[in-house]
Amino acid sequence: MNAIRSAIESVCDPEIPVITIVDLGVLRDVHQVGDAVTVTITPTYSGCPAMDTIREDIVVAATTAGAGSVVVNTVLSPAWTTEWMTDEGRLKLAGFGIAPPGANPTCPQCAASDPRTVSEFGSTACKALMVCSSCGEPFDRFKDL
Repeated sequence: MNAIRSAIESVCDPEIPVITIVDLGVLRDVHQVGDAVTVTITPTYSGCPAMDTIREDIVVAATTAGAGSVVVNTVLSPAWTTEWMTDEGRLKLAGFGIAPPGANPTCPQCAASDPRTVSEFGSTACKALMVCSSCGEPFDRFKDL
């Protein structure tokens, strides 16, 4: 893998700084011809405010690694799905205190399997706010999309 691609793949989500755009499933393609790079990304949902920062971070990462020109294309179809998240990304979410998507969420603090949903909207539109019935801690859960 070349330095430019590695740099792009190391870009993190600004809202969840422990997870890369690869682990999140947002990075769809990197095409390079010489020092010209075209990157394709898909937002987790239309209107995601993090996408502007992700685009800027991709350009900075690629140019710092030696790209002469960088084009970042946003593709909305097919729509992003939580199925595109890597297993490593799901583990990173849990380690960061966010329950990953899945049928049976567990509390990231105490691992209890009895949380309840407080609100379908958490700190961002792609997360729901939950509270653990065992330890009482509130936490975000990444919604299944």
